[in-house]
Amino acid sequence: MNVDAAVAAVAAIAGLCTGVFAMLAFRWSERDQAKPTRTSLHTDAVLPPGVDTVLSVLRSSAVVLDEADAVVKASSAAYALGLVRGGKLAVEPMMQMARDTRRDGEIRQVELDLPRRGTGRGEALAVSARVAPLGSRLVLLLVEDLTEARRIEAVRRDFVANVSHELKTPVGALSLLSEAVMDASDDPEAVERFAGRMQNEATRLTNLVQELIDLSRVQNDDPLEDAEPVRVDELVAEAMDRCRQQAGAKQITMAVGGTADLHVWGHRGQLAAALGNLVENAVNYSPARTRVGIAGRRVTAPGGDLIEIAVTDQGIGISEKDRDRVFERFYRVDPARSRATGGTGLGLAIVKHVAASHGGEVTVWSAEGQGSTFTLRLPEAGAVRDRERPADLSAEGLDDEDRPYETFNDPLPAHPAPEVLP
Repeated sequence: MNVDAAVAAVAAIAGLCTGVFAMLAFRWSERDQAKPTRTSLHTDAVLPPGVDTVLSVLRSSAVVLDEADAVVKASSAAYALGLVRGGKLAVEPMMQMARDTRRDGEIRQVELDLPRRGTGRGEALAVSARVAPLGSRLVLLLVEDLTEARRIEAVRRDFVANVSHELKTPVGALSLLSEAVMDASDDPEAVERFAGRMQNEATRLTNLVQELIDLSRVQNDDPLEDAEPVRVDELVAEAMDRCRQQAGAKQITMAVGGTADLHVWGHRGQLAAALGNLVENAVNYSPARTRVGIAGRRVTAPGGDLIEIAVTDQGIGISEKDRDRVFERFYRVDPARSRATGGTGLGLAIVKHVAASHGGEVTVWSAEGQGSTFTLRLPEAGAVRDRERPADLSAEGLDDEDRPYETFNDPLPAHPAPEVLP
């Protein structure tokens, strides 16, 4: 009996101890949960109601700092720009602005140039930073990326400067020539000579204005709104008619091949203007009694078949340093020669924009003294595509894909066919 009582007493004591320990553990757990942790100090709970939602929809990069300059909240764009690293604001001028704003409550704004992360070229990231107080303890930093806007503004300024210069030249020449005509009113031969030069300058001015209009149109219009299947051979015929007179005056032979049964999808007027610019350049920059070739073919591409139209000349060629810049507006490989041929420096820029807006591209192969090949690649019009090849390829002048541009009886010499382009 005494043994049973002892066992019961021991069990009671053990149960009491277990209950005490359980109660203490529960109290300790509640105390730990009530303690502020490092994570809880920098969560959304410290932000005023609704601020987190507003910051999440802003286009600007947003950073919220507390009184210890620690980052409470930062958007993904802020991390992408490199503003926040290791939980701290990494840009010292912005940090100083935040401290000044926390001290006096004034809103501050400044534009800064920051180094890009991961580039060794010293490129600057242009940003606009605005700091404002957020409640009694927090500071809000909003950063706007101005890099692209500045680039576009620089392009606009250069374009306006170039247009002003290009318009100033023929207008000034017309003014001087008109004075010369007035002074030589008693000399019929001089009047005729000056009048001829005035006509040349007026033609050049007209061409420049027209190409500016064309460039503005292809940049602003959506060519696919009025897109239609366009026959390549018709585009080539229009391009040849455009410069047939210049080619005849220089005794330049124009040869065409491989363009039958090829169709592209796009705006007929823009495509005709682009191809016409390529053919006109080939004629203008080719010596007398040479050949200009226009050839087409269909090529297979991952996103769908493409139509390649290559324009090949035996002209002066383009140096390697100029090759990457020939599609820039107003850029001329040889300014003196361009003025002699009436070039404005806008033709290839128009070709580039037309190709890009149609989902294609234009590339160039060239060697100095050997000539150039400009290749225009455009999506094929699948609705009118004819997959069947002629039964006798040799009769059509097309042996196979191995000789896509050897469509003339006497192929153009001096440089490789355009298929070698990267």
